[in-house]
Amino acid sequence: MKNFWRFIFRKSLPSSSLCQMDFAVLGLGDSSYAKFNFVAKKLHRRLLQLGGSALLPPCLGDDQHELGPDAAIDPWVGDLWEKIMVMYPVPLDIPEIPHGVPLPSKFIFQFLQEVPSIGAEELNIASSAPQTPPSELQPFLAPVITNQRVTGPQHFQDVRLIEFDITDSNISFAAGDVVFILPSNSEAHTQQFCQVLCLDPNQFFTLKPREPGVPDPPGLPQPCTVWNLVSQYLDIASVPRRSFFELLACLSQHALEREKLLELSSARGQEELWEYCSRPRRTILEVLCDFPHTAGAIPPDYLLDLIPRIRPRAFSIASSLLAHPRRLQILVAVVKYQTRLKEPRHGLCSSWLASLNPGQAGPVRVPLWVRPGSLVFPKTPDTPIIMVGAGTGVAPFRAAIQERVAHGQTGNFLFFGCRQRDQDFYWQTEWQKLEQKGWLTLVTAFSREQSSWSLRLRILTSVLVVTWDLMTPALCLLVHPVLLWVLSSWTHCASYQQMERMISGPLWVPELQTVNRNWRPETHPLPGPWSQLWKSRKKTPMLEWEICQLQEELLRADGPQRPMRTASVTALHPGPWPWGPLEHRYQLRFLAGPVGGRSCLPFLPCPPSLGTWLWALRERGPCARRLSLLSLLVLELLGLVVIFMPLLLLGVLFMLLDRSTH
Repeated sequence: MKNFWRFIFRKSLPSSSLCQMDFAVLGLGDSSYAKFNFVAKKLHRRLLQLGGSALLPPCLGDDQHELGPDAAIDPWVGDLWEKIMVMYPVPLDIPEIPHGVPLPSKFIFQFLQEVPSIGAEELNIASSAPQTPPSELQPFLAPVITNQRVTGPQHFQDVRLIEFDITDSNISFAAGDVVFILPSNSEAHTQQFCQVLCLDPNQFFTLKPREPGVPDPPGLPQPCTVWNLVSQYLDIASVPRRSFFELLACLSQHALEREKLLELSSARGQEELWEYCSRPRRTILEVLCDFPHTAGAIPPDYLLDLIPRIRPRAFSIASSLLAHPRRLQILVAVVKYQTRLKEPRHGLCSSWLASLNPGQAGPVRVPLWVRPGSLVFPKTPDTPIIMVGAGTGVAPFRAAIQERVAHGQTGNFLFFGCRQRDQDFYWQTEWQKLEQKGWLTLVTAFSREQSSWSLRLRILTSVLVVTWDLMTPALCLLVHPVLLWVLSSWTHCASYQQMERMISGPLWVPELQTVNRNWRPETHPLPGPWSQLWKSRKKTPMLEWEICQLQEELLRADGPQRPMRTASVTALHPGPWPWGPLEHRYQLRFLAGPVGGRSCLPFLPCPPSLGTWLWALRERGPCARRLSLLSLLVLELLGLVVIFMPLLLLGVLFMLLDRSTH
């Protein structure tokens, strides 16, 4: 697509490049966006510039329309066919297909009267040991070794740790790779589908394409049984689309059901289709059961045109070949939810995997193959890595940790979040053993065991602890006041002792001397400023919106104050609002000489003489007074923004994580 756009917008193309081309542009968009259907409009104009001839004005489908985008698409498609039929008429020897009559099917089912010597099951077993790496066209039938639930019995969600045997499969993977699994329909749904459509599940058939050159359906063996077709190929548990109802209406011979199907497939019936099918997640099998006369009259030739094939599902690999040779593990959350329908909705692949019992008679095999993932981990051994995974999203990080530990790589930091410690703390024992041996630094957050504010403060504390060694001196200077405020506000965090050692420990750089204005090398040897700040943490108040009170309390928290010079203290007469209140805020701190000889802007570590110079500027007239007060206020607001920017960024990160988990 990128190459196409680069080519079509080349300036070297002559204006007559497409003079012999007729075109029509159909765009899908949402009018609530500023650039509504911008791509379709831009493409239409560019094709006109290159000499193309537009058959119709561009169709701009609007999702905000009360009838959806089909309100504009349906009449536009009708006009387009009229134009095409006039320009390119159908030969007289080819009859025209009337409206409401379905197109011929792609394949013809040829049912066999005799049972073939090689069945579908034997063909599948023969492909269980491929000579080449497995792929979608030739998956590997991996035996299931274990299938255990890893969540507590009282937990609402069933999460499974499933292990496969990949011996002699030519499968190799690394941390971050993805395994694709091809699921199957349940036996109950397969049997019900065959009954509704009046099909013999044990009947064998072969497929014959109606037109030469049409390839056979991928992954479908021939000859094949109806049971194998329905259970392993047709996605009867998916939610049908509008095209399904259009074709089903053409195949229907029942007047009332045909009328209803036509209504659901029309543009005016999209709202009713949403309420009937999309909103409650009604499946294809349930729709066919609601239209029994139509379902019983469906020709078998149209099954592949009517029902889509089962698509593979992707799962992150949760194990490493270095820790578990010839094994592949995945962490699967079983999808189950309730709609207004009586029967709960189940995820096809997750429910099928959860139902597999390796202890039953005979091997349980699952078709799978592996592809590289988009998650890439550093290869160098001295590169630390910070991983954040909530719930089942921690699966690829387990593979990475096992791989890095096997290579002797340290510096592994894992932030793991779940609901409750005793219900969905996946691999708790494994994490704790690695943490005791020094291979892993684990930070946990349990959302149902503490308040939302405490949880976010806990994670912020842990992030500062983990990333402290990676910060530059300038960044430490900005983060340190936030760190002190966190400690003074909430001293019950899990990393409390770590932060105490970090602040009062040997971490010191000369650039941080401005953090404590009362620090003197002769009275406080290193790391005196850090310990002095730590001793004063309980005096620092919680964050308040009254700027004046907060600044005064922070100033007192700096330690014992020097005697202030009172000789040049002059009473300030409150001026007009808002200059009077602003001047009163800075009166106690910017007298003839600021406290300690330094500027008293607690939120911004500015040069010592800047605050004093701005305060002295107010004596040069009313305009200078207003300018100096505004400058001081802007400096403090800028300091607040800089200091609390990490909190804002972490808040946005938490919101994105919450939305992704929901």
